[in-house]
Amino acid sequence: MIYNNLKLYLQNVYKNSLIINTIIETQSLFDIIFIQESPWLVIESISSSTCCKGEDLVGVPHYLNQITFSRLSSCASESPKVITYINICISSLCFSLQNDILNHRDLSCIPFFNQRSILFLINVYSDLSQSALKYLKNTQVNINNILIMTGNFRNNFWDPNFLYYSTYRDTLFEIADSFQLEILKPNELLTIIKTPIQS
Repeated sequence: MIYNNLKLYLQNVYKNSLIINTIIETQSLFDIIFIQESPWLVIESISSSTCCKGEDLVGVPHYLNQITFSRLSSCASESPKVITYINICISSLCFSLQNDILNHRDLSCIPFFNQRSILFLINVYSDLSQSALKYLKNTQVNINNILIMTGNFRNNFWDPNFLYYSTYRDTLFEIADSFQLEILKPNELLTIIKTPIQS
């Protein structure tokens, strides 16, 4: 199946646009790049009818060879915490951003078509209060065919430097179970992935 060949990359960039630039330049073999804790920065100054100096256009970094999926926001306090970059070479799979399915600034839900099925990618930023996990646990969402839900969840399940037990570990397992996902642990970053069903 086509999604067995997709190459995925995950990174928390700690609000550093230079890290994103480096990833985009050096990881060109990846089809999909998941970014957590994305920067919210001034892209350019645009002319304005209310201010002679113009107004700042703020947003997330964009690149010519990538389709950028990120929430829109009118203020920095509500800025998105996740960005997903999709290589334009696979744009024929018709990716889109579905804020009506999961409406939280620390989450992005991106469906795409694979043959006759719709599959979902979910990118999660996990803050100290685990607000995204709480949202996922308390939101009654019925999503089938999740290909991958990924993030840098703060948890002692995979990170040996995380010394104390977190009750959110149980929450994470409950969410994975509700979406019928399998938990994997590559490179001390937690990825939750659904085992592909062969047809």
